[in-house]
Amino acid sequence: MGKLTEILNLAAARGEALERPYKGDLTPREAYEVLQLAPGAKLVDVRTRAEWDWVGRVPGAVEIEWNQYPGGGRNPNFIAELQRQVDPQVPVVFLCRSGVRSIGAATLATEAGYGDCYNILEGFEGDKDTNAHRGNIGGWRHAGLPWIQG
Repeated sequence: MGKLTEILNLAAARGEALERPYKGDLTPREAYEVLQLAPGAKLVDVRTRAEWDWVGRVPGAVEIEWNQYPGGGRNPNFIAELQRQVDPQVPVVFLCRSGVRSIGAATLATEAGYGDCYNILEGFEGDKDTNAHRGNIGGWRHAGLPWIQG
């Protein structure tokens, strides 16, 4: 069994255990490996424009707000923007700040016909630490994966 298959099987088992309606849940490092190993795979960052600008960006990510900034209302064009930018035949991994909005995005994309949707657990910044700060416990950035300051 190849490395990609091994990672995706692990993600599927996690997703099943969590009763997710999409293909599975990946750790940040696993998501990065999937992006390297799966032809055409896309990372879709669903954070807000403010988060991209002020917290940081993942190079090469497709950026589509799940909630709009300012205001925080749901982006009514999310699926239309996804369909315009991402082939529904490729694996799609969704990223947000802490791994919650990306669950909604992966679920909605699956309902819209995307067959290989994955959520990135921990998100870009991870959970809050004892001082209520993000970036120290889990997340894409904490894992040392590629990112740039917005």
